[in-house]
Amino acid sequence: MTAIDYTVLPDEETIEATVAALQEHGFSVEVVDDFESARLSVLKRIPEGSPVMTNTSVTLTETGIEAAINDPNGPYDSARNKMMALDYQTQQKEMKAISGAAEYVVGSVHAITTDGTVLIASATGSQLASFAWGTPNVILVAGTQKIVPDIEAARDRIVEHSLKLEDVRAQAAYGQRSFIGKFLEIRQELPGRIHLVLIRRQVGF
Repeated sequence: MTAIDYTVLPDEETIEATVAALQEHGFSVEVVDDFESARLSVLKRIPEGSPVMTNTSVTLTETGIEAAINDPNGPYDSARNKMMALDYQTQQKEMKAISGAAEYVVGSVHAITTDGTVLIASATGSQLASFAWGTPNVILVAGTQKIVPDIEAARDRIVEHSLKLEDVRAQAAYGQRSFIGKFLEIRQELPGRIHLVLIRRQVGF
């Protein structure tokens, strides 16, 4: 079997078709050319002073979005900063309450199908509730290399590409292996809740 390169960027026709399908499924979508444009696009959508939760994401790190939102001297009320000040062993309930109460959540996805479905995998599922329903304003950022033809290809990408890279990252960061514990497919959304920023660059897993 020939190995698939999951880092290849799609042509403009594929991007346009994917954007149209996502919009038909209730997502709003913006396509940008570089990391700076993506960062500015995200930040301009969040009013100063708003409570914001950034989920762990290589994409958010590489684009500088994570640092901008969680800057302690910045204009946003960082839910992640508040969470990280608590003790994971004794204050998990409080941590969950803080992350779930944010008015905005920013994260990424692992695959997007050309017919307009967004797929996200997680070990613990900590970010999935807010993406699925809990948070009123969701902003998802992804490189266009994550666009795939269909659900089967999306799942293959997650297992054969995203998980392997995340496993390496998790071992370096936490000293433990990663795994797919929970899985979210968003096929349809109420208009106005989820905004996708797609970058014509390879970024993230």
